[in-house]
Amino acid sequence: MSRVANSPVEIPGGVTVEVSGQKVTAKGPKGNTDLTVHDLVKVVMEDNQIKVAGNDSDKKTIAMAGTMRALLNNMVSGVNTGFEKKLELRGVGYRAQAQGKKVNLTLGFSHPVVHDVPEGVTVETPSQTEIVVSGIDKQAVGQVAADLRSYRPPEPYKGKGVRYVGEYILMKEAKKK
Repeated sequence: MSRVANSPVEIPGGVTVEVSGQKVTAKGPKGNTDLTVHDLVKVVMEDNQIKVAGNDSDKKTIAMAGTMRALLNNMVSGVNTGFEKKLELRGVGYRAQAQGKKVNLTLGFSHPVVHDVPEGVTVETPSQTEIVVSGIDKQAVGQVAADLRSYRPPEPYKGKGVRYVGEYILMKEAKKK
């Protein structure tokens, strides 16, 4: 059995989880979401815990059991507390502005970059150089943050670009004469 799948998923107070066949639904203060579990894995709910086990001892089944346990844990913690990624813009004239379901970025191009935000993810701009991406789906939040960063990743000479808060960029030395 996978080491990840061996530990059960604890369900915190305020979150309700329903298991019906291969479909798991979680409802909490931040919203609700569901997950269809892979056929190689069975999910059992007992004593306010979700336990995941593989149907046999095949290598693929063991790996899938660990993956499904991690996805269920992310689902439960997402509806309880949610996920958040913070980005910062560094560079002269680099700005961000959230307008509804769109984010307008000025990143030194000859045109503004407009990024559409998918359903279930919210983007806020506390200041012109900060972006906060939040939601209940960890994968969707990470993907939106990665998409915003990919428009202008930080360059290694001056460090200009869109970076995660706290991200370390290895700076290169300029060319010597």
